[in-house]
Amino acid sequence: METELSRELGIEHAIFGFTPFPAVAAAISRAGGFGVLGAVRYTDPQELARDLDRLEELADGKPYGLDVVMPAKKVEGVTEADVEAMIPEAHRGFVQELLTRYGVPELAEGEASGWRITGWMEEVARGQLDVAFDHPIKLLANALGSPPPDVVERAHAHGVLVAALAGSAEHARRHAAAGIDVVVAQGYEAGGHTGEIGSMVLVPEVVEAVAPLPVLAAGGIGSGEQAAAGLALGAQGVWLGSLWLTTEEADLHSAALTRKLLAAGSGDTVRSRALTGKPARQLRTVWTDAWDDPAGPGTLPMPLQGLLVAEAVSRIQKYEVGELLGTPVGQIVGRMTSERSVQAVVDDLTRGFERAVTRINRIAGRSAT
Repeated sequence: METELSRELGIEHAIFGFTPFPAVAAAISRAGGFGVLGAVRYTDPQELARDLDRLEELADGKPYGLDVVMPAKKVEGVTEADVEAMIPEAHRGFVQELLTRYGVPELAEGEASGWRITGWMEEVARGQLDVAFDHPIKLLANALGSPPPDVVERAHAHGVLVAALAGSAEHARRHAAAGIDVVVAQGYEAGGHTGEIGSMVLVPEVVEAVAPLPVLAAGGIGSGEQAAAGLALGAQGVWLGSLWLTTEEADLHSAALTRKLLAAGSGDTVRSRALTGKPARQLRTVWTDAWDDPAGPGTLPMPLQGLLVAEAVSRIQKYEVGELLGTPVGQIVGRMTSERSVQAVVDDLTRGFERAVTRINRIAGRSAT
């Protein structure tokens, strides 16, 4: 699975794996792909530094990247406390009522929430970047539009490529105008924040919109055959996230959540604002249903929703409250039926890719005759 972009980055397979787990990112890189560590959960730059050190050690010198969540415009001087103060009491009461109804225990005294979406904030995101550029990252991806111009310039000064996710051709054109090097065309089927256009339609539109910039296909890709389809549509690689959640190297800290993922079908996800305030595909649960119910208070805009539900999500995850337990994941979850090593997943992807190419070549050969 070689492309011009994979050769530029020095990787064997044009498989880009987004994951919140350093061990998974390292394993993807070791297997010949390109591991990308998600930074949004790191509120402490030193913790990110430790995990990047660990990733670098485990990757055995193979290249890797970092994914941040950063607004295109600077938002300076806004603290987490300032944002917390904007959350209406009615919404806090709704969260507490849900937790009480399902018997979710409190966190232990002094135990902090382990899940807070604050990486979007200027002070947090820039702290992550200070750490990132002290490490030999080869790619900086932003999941919230194009990074600020000074960040793009800083990355380029360090010899780091900059990628940004796009849910439409118009988004992609804005990325190109901002000096982005790689556009990730993320279709409706993908896990996490997504747009409303399916991958089969989106990828060729984005490829045409930003040519000759390289494009990665994301959303609905969990097999080598699907990866081949993405490249056939003009992409120079595939961006996979959900597929790694049930790998042996993943650290979900929840056997119950792993079981839910392995049992879920492709129709068991929903695009909901319940987690962050922006539409994000995730497992459908009682929690998402409650927030999407017109009888409820409705979700708050990002980042208020993420801060509002942070402690609740931590409690649900810690105590594995089955009816409420969920996670961002794409429709490809229907293919995630067993726990496998990252290497086994990559091997399966490359074998499927080879099968697809052989099949198309055979069809093309018959057509030629």
